[in-house]
Amino acid sequence: MIPFVRDFQFEYGRCDQVSPLIRRVVADNPGPFTFTGTGTYIVGQGQVAVIDPGPDDPAHLEAILRAVDGETVSHILITHHHVDHSPLAGALKAATGAPIYGCPVASRPDAADSAIRTEAGSDVDFQPDVSVCEGATIQGRGWTMEAIPTPGHTSNHICYALAEENALFSGDHIMGWSTTVITPPDGDMAAYFASLDKVRARGFARLWPTHGPPVDDVDGFIGAYIAHRRAREAQVLKAVGEGLATIGQMVPVLYAEVDPRLHPAASRSVLAHLIDLTQRGVVTAEGGAGPDSVYRLAG
Repeated sequence: MIPFVRDFQFEYGRCDQVSPLIRRVVADNPGPFTFTGTGTYIVGQGQVAVIDPGPDDPAHLEAILRAVDGETVSHILITHHHVDHSPLAGALKAATGAPIYGCPVASRPDAADSAIRTEAGSDVDFQPDVSVCEGATIQGRGWTMEAIPTPGHTSNHICYALAEENALFSGDHIMGWSTTVITPPDGDMAAYFASLDKVRARGFARLWPTHGPPVDDVDGFIGAYIAHRRAREAQVLKAVGEGLATIGQMVPVLYAEVDPRLHPAASRSVLAHLIDLTQRGVVTAEGGAGPDSVYRLAG
C-alpha cells in the first residue's frame, strides 16, 4: 500500500520558505488531477530559478513576481507540457527576461485522444528556449540543478535535482498525494517503470512534487509506487484471463473504489499496461493494442 502524504499547509498566493534554498507558491487551480493546485518552486536567493510556473493565471503570476521582488529570475524550468505546469512560463519570461528550460514534446495528441480528458490538458504551444531532453547541469548563485529525463507520465517529462539539498523536484513523475496518470500515446508504462528505477537508484533525501507536500521516505515510497503498478498489472492480467476482454469491461471492476470522475484516466492507465504487456508478448490484441481492442492471454 502506498503511504500517501496529503497533510498540506498552505494559502493560495502565499510564498512559503519550505527549505533553506526552496520557496513555494501554490496556484488556485485545485482539481481531481492537481490536488490543491500547482506548487511553483523558487530555488535560491538573489538569483533564482522558478520551477513549473503553472497555469495561465494572472493572479498566480502576480504572486510569483511578489515572491521574487528585488531578485533576478535567471532560469524558468518546466517539468512537462501539461496546462497546470507550463503555460505561465511565457508571461513569466516576458516579465523577467529569463529563458525557459524543458524538453519539447515530440508529437501532439490527435483529436480523438484529446477528446478523452484524463489530465488537465496539454499546453500545445509549449516550446522551451533551451532543450534539456538529454539531461543538463543548470547553475545559479548558490545552487546547482541537474535536469534528469524521466519519460513515462509524458514523453518529455524532466525532473530537476537540487544538489545542495539532495532533493528532487519530481513534477508529476512521483506525487505524494496520488499515483501518476500514464496516458498513451504520450505516456508510456515501460518508460515509466524505467524512470522510477532511475530515480530510486539516485538515493534522494526528499522529493518535491509539483502537487502537494514533499515525500521524505523516498526509497520506501518509490518502492510502494512500483509495487502498486505491478499489482495493477497483475490485476489486468487476471481480468483478461477471466474473460474481461475489453478495457470498458475491466475498469469498473478494477477501479470500483475509485472516484468515477477518474475512470476515463483509469482506462488510459489500463491501456498503458496492456500496451506494455502486448509489447512483451504476455497478451495479444486484435488489430493491435488500442482503447477498443479485444485482449487475450498469449498462448
